[in-house]
Amino acid sequence: MGSSDTKSASPSLQPERAATGIPGLDDILGGGFPKTRVYLVEGDPGSGKTTMALQFLLEGLKQGESGLYVTLSETKDELLAVAESHDWNLDHLAIHELSFPEDKLTPGAYYTFFHPSEVELSGTTKSVLAEVERVKPVRVVFDSLSEMRLLARDPLKYRRQILGLKQFFIGRACTVLLLDDRTAPDGDLQLQSLAHGVVMLEQLSPLYGAERRRLRVIKMRGVKFRGGYHDFTIKKGGLEVYPRLISAEHPKNHVSVTRESTSTGLKEMDQILGGGLNRGTSTLIMGPAGAGKSALASQYAYAAALRGEKSVIFTFDEGVATLFDRAESLGCELRKHADSGLVNVQQVDPAELSPGEFVHRVREAVQKDNVSVVVIDSLNGYLNSMPEESFLVIQMHELLSFLNQKGVVTILVVAQHGLLGTTMQAPVDVSYLADTVIILRYFEANGFVRKAVSVLKKRYGAHEDSIREYIVSSKGLRVGDPLTGYHGVLTGVPEILPSLREQSATP
Repeated sequence: MGSSDTKSASPSLQPERAATGIPGLDDILGGGFPKTRVYLVEGDPGSGKTTMALQFLLEGLKQGESGLYVTLSETKDELLAVAESHDWNLDHLAIHELSFPEDKLTPGAYYTFFHPSEVELSGTTKSVLAEVERVKPVRVVFDSLSEMRLLARDPLKYRRQILGLKQFFIGRACTVLLLDDRTAPDGDLQLQSLAHGVVMLEQLSPLYGAERRRLRVIKMRGVKFRGGYHDFTIKKGGLEVYPRLISAEHPKNHVSVTRESTSTGLKEMDQILGGGLNRGTSTLIMGPAGAGKSALASQYAYAAALRGEKSVIFTFDEGVATLFDRAESLGCELRKHADSGLVNVQQVDPAELSPGEFVHRVREAVQKDNVSVVVIDSLNGYLNSMPEESFLVIQMHELLSFLNQKGVVTILVVAQHGLLGTTMQAPVDVSYLADTVIILRYFEANGFVRKAVSVLKKRYGAHEDSIREYIVSSKGLRVGDPLTGYHGVLTGVPEILPSLREQSATP
């Protein structure tokens, strides 16, 4: 018991939960912390322990449960400053500040008979117990254990004190969070063994961009929880946790079974695709820079808006205003449909956004806004938001599975390295994840650089094997007839077939 693979107990045995006030964390924990237990929250300084603890206590106040914050590491003024930064009111929260008298801080202060640790630790413990008896709290936060560890000095004495506190709080039906900043030299596994559950907060510093935060539930005895790492941020209002997406947890949408075809708004493009793009499928648009990948993705969002369907475009590579201007120059009035709420364009800064938060945004758009089209432009920008390249495909697989189950048409844009020839490469191979792959190419013909489009793969239904000319102009997008007179268009420098060469040479 106590892992993410733990089997669920019968409904009658399910413990009552103490909601944390953090929806994402409650989702990970299956509703919150089981009540009347002691939990350990570990994390380096600045990882968000204090903010999480205050949210936990304030949520208790909302539910009519009294709370007590016992602090050895921060002053009451510092706690009030944290609360003020989040617009929280701590007037109804009991705060017990354990501080040492000034005479104990002078260089000449010492104890003559007892060891200082015996006097200080005993006094600290008695003070905490007396405050608990006075307030009679339902929720308690103890911040932090590192100070108690320093006072105890002896590991055995420290462990006994923690065990005594645990038994004391459980006997009074308290749900307790013990905060620890992990200052123990080799980690404190004994402390983890004493706690009913352990939540670890981490703060990572990438080589470029803002810091990244993530949490992991190390253990939770007797209950099922979602294991692994989950990204979170600290914003005005507290922690915002983004549970790791597991597509198997979400029920399938009946729309994804029908695979209904939807039009791209371009008759010839629909012909190449065998009728259009199917609901509940993902489409990968690949090609070099400037080939018209984003224009084709925007065209589909525009066609969806004309049908009265909602779409969301996550743009990593260009600003929202630039996207609207480009679309309008091609005859797609995205700005008008954005004003009406049918098209939602979100600019994403990969240096400031964690992959977990991005997946959360996509889920929110689908589950709350009921969008039927999701455009990610581009996967190159998404890749830049995650240094661990191998994890990108795993997360993208879960995201695409989730979107397919919801009957969403997903369009992924990938910019390939290079401009001409067959040596162009994508930064990451996700073609096997996509149901449909559309490829755009430049080619030279009669002294002009032209564009071509073809469909290399489509899992559901037939598609054309032809290569057609793809024209991007002020009149909009246009797909021409099959390029039957050329051989080697995808190489970038095609050859004119003999029959066409003879016709061109005839006066």
